[in-house]
Amino acid sequence: MGSIPAGRMAALAIVMALSGSAIAQSAADKSVDSFPSRPVTFIVPLAPGGPNDIEARLYTVRLATLMGQPFLVDYKPGASGTIGAGYVARSAPDGYTLLLTGGSFTALRSLFKDLPFDTIRDFAPVSQMSTKHFVLAVSASHPARTFADYLAYARANPGKINFATTGAGGSVHLGGAWLHNLTDTKVTFVHYKGTAPLSLDLVSGAVDVGALGVQPALPLLKAGKIRALAMMGDARSNLVPGAPRIMDSVPGYRFESWIGLTAPGATPAGIVNKLNQAFVKVVRMPEVVSALEAQASVPVGSTPAQFRELLATEIERWRKVVQDNGIKLEE
Repeated sequence: MGSIPAGRMAALAIVMALSGSAIAQSAADKSVDSFPSRPVTFIVPLAPGGPNDIEARLYTVRLATLMGQPFLVDYKPGASGTIGAGYVARSAPDGYTLLLTGGSFTALRSLFKDLPFDTIRDFAPVSQMSTKHFVLAVSASHPARTFADYLAYARANPGKINFATTGAGGSVHLGGAWLHNLTDTKVTFVHYKGTAPLSLDLVSGAVDVGALGVQPALPLLKAGKIRALAMMGDARSNLVPGAPRIMDSVPGYRFESWIGLTAPGATPAGIVNKLNQAFVKVVRMPEVVSALEAQASVPVGSTPAQFRELLATEIERWRKVVQDNGIKLEE
């Protein structure tokens, strides 16, 4: 037999490559069409019982009905959420292991020098699920009656105000640090392991000010045990009438927390879109909207592109806040 001409060999190579590509694309299409064909797991990187857990269960039962497969919740808490996030980053990019996370996720790459994953490259945004609004509140005995009073007091007493947070490097800490950077004021941050101990010390006057989610703040506000100075996000709350928005007097400031869903970074776009479409249907169900509003949360249901933009914006914002304030966590 004679040798095959070089030109024909090249043509055969191209045909084989195209055939292989077509086969691979066909397999990918089938995986999207059949998704999900087995249970899907939401990884919550926090301990059970918190807002993320409550929301996860609100969605999973309805997603299971909508998509015909069980949606499960698993917990992998620890190391400021990096254990659970790392687990999802290393998982197969097939849509069956998802990360349900919150605002502090976007600060991880600034807080940890040797983070074992990249918060942009290693995750595919599916959707922002909801937004949670915060109220800036002082103890009932504090001399500040308004947000303007508070800023004047902070300027007159640099470093003397104790600002309570729910943990070093957490979203409340970063949101408070950002506020005081923009207003050129200084406070002393006091970190608590959760909202309950923070609230107790705020009521007693052991700390001066704190950022509380609207839901845990409500009973304390109604009882007159704390006083609302302002809403920290872009919306006024019907539950906290009369509280102004900080952004109206501090241009550029807008602090809100959120809960969102991501998949491993290489997850096919078709699967991400399929998950997104199902989630948006669920988050718009009247009973889900009512349940979220009862928790003082606002349903969102963003597109993957919108959620990606939010993540990128916050990653850069918190990088600057962490750098400007020298915030460090023990690894």
